This record gives sequence, structure tokens and C-alpha cells, in this order.
Amino acid sequence: MSEPSDTPTFPSGIPVRDALTAKDDRSEILIITGMSGAGRTQAAGVLEDLGWYVVDNLPPKMIEPLAGMMTPAGGGVRKLAVVVDVRSGEFFRTLMEALDSLRAGGIEHRIVFLDASDSELIRRYEAVRRPHPLQGGGTVLTGIARERVLLMDLREQADDYVDTSAFSVHELSAHMAHIVDPDQKAEVTVSVSSFGFKYGVPADASSIVDVRFLANPYWIDELRRLTGADPAVRDFIMASGEAQEFLDHYVEALMVSLDGFVRQRKRHLSVAVGCTGGKHRSVAMTEALTAMLRGRGVRARASHRDVGRE
Repeated sequence: MSEPSDTPTFPSGIPVRDALTAKDDRSEILIITGMSGAGRTQAAGVLEDLGWYVVDNLPPKMIEPLAGMMTPAGGGVRKLAVVVDVRSGEFFRTLMEALDSLRAGGIEHRIVFLDASDSELIRRYEAVRRPHPLQGGGTVLTGIARERVLLMDLREQADDYVDTSAFSVHELSAHMAHIVDPDQKAEVTVSVSSFGFKYGVPADASSIVDVRFLANPYWIDELRRLTGADPAVRDFIMASGEAQEFLDHYVEALMVSLDGFVRQRKRHLSVAVGCTGGKHRSVAMTEALTAMLRGRGVRARASHRDVGRE
């Protein structure tokens, strides 16, 4: 009989160490830590958007057991990010032991340490009017000083050190995306949706396009009961040339915006195209705009909010 193994395994019996270090599986564990107010929450949000499984404010002793969630294949957790910081109180003091345990178990991981200047951290705390978790009866600067001492060794061990002092939210997002996948090419998905102004403007639209300047097929008896998805309505709308001219100019302007979105690692843009009732002009223009964007290599999808309304 073989000796019992102390190596943690998945339910399948595959050792955690083997599953997490196999190159073909590309399983990853990321430890997000650093100074309070330096942007850990934003960084965690970016990772969630990129498909990581994120656990915030995790007691360090739970890191290794949590690694057992990761699966060597299939649809389970493959990319795990844990945010560990001084909010864990006494648990935080065990973080170095937890990291040593990961190394001893052969579990590959990376540490990302977020930092900012004292003046910037003070400014951020003053903006949100919240106390620093370590300031006690002192000032925000008192808490910052205590935290820097506590994190000194961890900062030295970090695989990635990020000073967010001069970062905007979008710059931090782009930097985090680059850290986890430096070769990744950002791609923006454009959602184009038709709507009727009489039913209200979509609250979540990034851009509103008003096409009520076009001739309205509603006043043509044979077109009234059709929609902009029907060829007869589409042909009527595009016949004057105004619709195509508008689309040509709008797509050119939109491509400039998309280039900026790619640089900032934004991944979604919603365009709402409106006419009076949301059945004719907006539908036809939504379909045409989506087709033109796809022709430019943009990932675009069309939907129609108000077509079914009476």
C-alpha cells in the first residue's frame, strides 16, 4: 500500500500542484493586495470583467483551500483572484505564512501590489469621507504610516508593483488588463438597439442617435403595419440618400471613439437609435448601422426594444 500523500488534490484525484502548473491548462492564481485606497476594488472589478473569479477581503488562511475550487479542465474556475488587505485584521498577519504554504505546495501564483503616494491616498480618503482602517484615534496619515510598516515585506515580494497615484480609473483598468495578459488585444462590442422616443430614452445607452429627421414610413398605408426589418420599409428609408449619408458620417465618428475605447481597454459601447415609435426608421437604421460596423471588423449586435409595442 502506498504512503498517504499530503499533497492537496481535486475530487478527481489530480494533485492541485499538477493542475495549476500545467501549461496547457493555464490556470492562474492572482493575489491582489497593497495600500488601502490604492485601487484594489477597481482592480478586482477589472479582473471580473475579464472573466476571473474574484474573492474580495479573503482571510489569508483561506487562500490555499480556495485553490481547491480550481479545476484542471472543463468549465470550472480557471482564473482565481483574491483581494487580501488590512481589513482582514489579525488574519492579515498570517498572509506571509499562507503564501509560503502555496509555494511549498507547488501552487503557482502572482502577487500584485497596488500603492500610491501619501498625499494622493489622503486626498482619496478625504473625497469619500471615510476613515483609514488603521488610523484608530489618529489621522488618516497615521493609518497610512502604520499600513506601510505592516506591508513592507509583502511589497518586496510582489511580482508586480503598481503606483496608481497618477492613474485615472481607465488607466488603472488598462494597466491591470495588461498585467494579466500583456498580449491581449482589447476588443469592443457595440450593442445597437432601436427604440421609440414615445416610450422613453434607454437609460443605459452610451450614445443616442435621433433619426426622426428621416421620412416616416408610418404615413404610407402599405408600410404602416411593417417594420424596419422588412425590405420595403428599408428601401423607402434609404431611397433619399440622407440615411446613407448620415450613416457614413456617423460610422466614421464612431470608429474614432472605438479606437479610444480600445486604448483604454473598455469593452462595451451601447448605441440607441430612436425614432417616434421605434418600429420603422430606427429599426432599419439599427440594422444598417450594425451591418456597416461588422463590415469594418467591429463586433456588433442589433436588438429592437419597441417593435412589439402597439
